[in-house]
Amino acid sequence: MVVVLLVGTGASLLVGPAPIAPGRLLAALGPHGDPMVRAIVLEFRLPRTLLALLVGAMLGGGGASLQGYLRNPLAEPSVLGVSGMASLGAVVALYYGLADGHGWVLPLFAVAGALAALLPLLRLSARSEGPLALILAGVAISSLAGAGISLALNLAPNPFAASEIMSWLLGSLENASTKDLWIAAPCVAVGLALLLRDGRALDALSLGEDSARTLGVDLRAVRWRLLFGLAIGIGGAVAVSGTIGFVGLIVPHLVRPLTDRSPSASLLPSALGGALLLLLADIAVRAIPSSTPLKLGVLTAFLGVPVFLHLLARERRLW
Repeated sequence: MVVVLLVGTGASLLVGPAPIAPGRLLAALGPHGDPMVRAIVLEFRLPRTLLALLVGAMLGGGGASLQGYLRNPLAEPSVLGVSGMASLGAVVALYYGLADGHGWVLPLFAVAGALAALLPLLRLSARSEGPLALILAGVAISSLAGAGISLALNLAPNPFAASEIMSWLLGSLENASTKDLWIAAPCVAVGLALLLRDGRALDALSLGEDSARTLGVDLRAVRWRLLFGLAIGIGGAVAVSGTIGFVGLIVPHLVRPLTDRSPSASLLPSALGGALLLLLADIAVRAIPSSTPLKLGVLTAFLGVPVFLHLLARERRLW
């Protein structure tokens, strides 16, 4: 998977509206290379490629962590409402025009929205250590976020504002920049570090909560780290890419048969698989001829639905 990621990263630097041959790319990176090619690669394609890897890794790792913690094969970051609240925060910034003059406002509002989902999640699930309370709280928060986004679209002051909001919600890395990279990288690094830390605890939870407590797992601390890691990581990812679905859902199912199926064994492969899937999808977005730019979130949805249905048909047993 790492080898394919390296090959895909190189291909991502070559593919675009202006295709670049490998030899020309290597020459441009030298001291006497073409400044135009160097600018295209370093200022546009390299940040976009790195962001695809970061966002995909966060989505894949987050999906695997949630499926392990909730013991639910349909879990993904949107289940707890973190993605929805991050999107709502960004929509608020777009609706009021706050993102026009300052590039940091949109990411800040997205991360703040994701963090705002933490308080109701923890309060609504405070009386129970089980995953059911978290799922129900997440459903409520997701519904609230969806209603807020619909309200913003309904009350948009003009069609251009509604179009801008809808375009962002579809998910894309089209206008990625180095500034976006500096915003997403720390958030994703902190989020993945917190999620990967509790791999052994997720293994113990697969035996049941009582068995996990007997083995010395602090369920409350694990829940705090999981929620905070998801809020930080998903908030930073959504801030720069918009809403991208199905990556966190299907990637753990794709990599799990290649492991011993324990939650800890699928965390890192799911992060690598998410990075690879989103990178290949972003390459396909640029390679597919279209009069208008194809949105990344739309392509992942079209890819995710048939893949997931195939997985369900192939594995007719309980996960």
